[in-house]
Amino acid sequence: MTRTARRRSAVLAAGVLALPIALPAARAGAAPAHPPRAHSRVVQVDDRWSPPTDGGSGGFEGYGAYGGYRFGPSTTATTDTSEATTAESTGLVTITSDVDFGEATAAGTGMVVGADGLVVTNHHVVEGATSITVTVVNTGASYTAEVLGYDTRRDIAVLRLSDASGLTVAPLADTTDTTTALARGAVVTAVGDAGGDGGTLTASSGTLTALRRSITVSDEETGDAVRLRRLLEAEADIISGDSGGALLDAAGDVVGMNVAASSGSVDVTGYAIPIARVERVLAQVLAGDDSGSVTLGYTPFLGVALTGDGLEIAGVVADSGAADAGLARGDAITTVDGTQVGTGTQLSRLLDQHAVGDSVVVGWRDASGATHSAAVTLGRAPVA
Repeated sequence: MTRTARRRSAVLAAGVLALPIALPAARAGAAPAHPPRAHSRVVQVDDRWSPPTDGGSGGFEGYGAYGGYRFGPSTTATTDTSEATTAESTGLVTITSDVDFGEATAAGTGMVVGADGLVVTNHHVVEGATSITVTVVNTGASYTAEVLGYDTRRDIAVLRLSDASGLTVAPLADTTDTTTALARGAVVTAVGDAGGDGGTLTASSGTLTALRRSITVSDEETGDAVRLRRLLEAEADIISGDSGGALLDAAGDVVGMNVAASSGSVDVTGYAIPIARVERVLAQVLAGDDSGSVTLGYTPFLGVALTGDGLEIAGVVADSGAADAGLARGDAITTVDGTQVGTGTQLSRLLDQHAVGDSVVVGWRDASGATHSAAVTLGRAPVA
């Protein structure tokens, strides 16, 4: 995915909201009343970044924020997991998100990296989220969370828990200590909320099979491919819900963040983002640096869905600024702060100059041809 494509996606989110996707029944969490959909990534392996290994080839499938990712035929994999111990669960959290204003729910795992409520997870765990609840596994305490920033290319997101303090942080490995550097064959344990049920975490032990594996994830709905480079590869059972969880070394320190798994063979191959890379993205977000593929905070939006790239309103989100101002389905937006707009793209570019909470004056024409204008307070778009 190019930076231009990522930027365009963010701009469009500023002004309009795609109509909610009706998820097929086969995808858990297709409606709010159902259990949350557990997040995982499924991949096509590329051997160019590390020596070939026995694992990590074949067909893959799983779930992302809006549906499945698939490559090749599906084969049911066997898993070998056990209940995670209190020590293995140290600093880990479960994450449940409402997606597209309650049209679906999604679940995953995360890690506390700041006693004041800083949490890291995969971007795809919170993609599309309009509200996020985080529960600390070892205490059961739950918090609402906000997204401070995320890196779509590296699949990392940084959250801040509301009114949190004194939290126990995950024991991150010291990546500057060359005496404890990882090597192929090292024993590792993947820990996460397997299945996304929000209960006790599971742990799966295995060995590292590659240190610089590159993989490609394909979205089966859009066909878009996302490339994740230089990942840790392990013969450990990372499954749906483990995304954002910890990959521990033999000492119990976090060496990676679970991000993907294959399910195209009997044995599961797991993939994790090296923890040093997670720490770099965390530092960039905390520094307020939105360069490269990093986005900070939330994008503002009116709370309407438009028909194609036109300006006719196809739907209005309940309780949004647009709804409060009286915009309705069938209306056509004509101006923003007195500036004429002709396409949805132009509208989004105008709104992208504002922040969440700003007020803009929107002009529109209703189905009878009558014109109106009103101040609209911009809300938060779903996480892009």
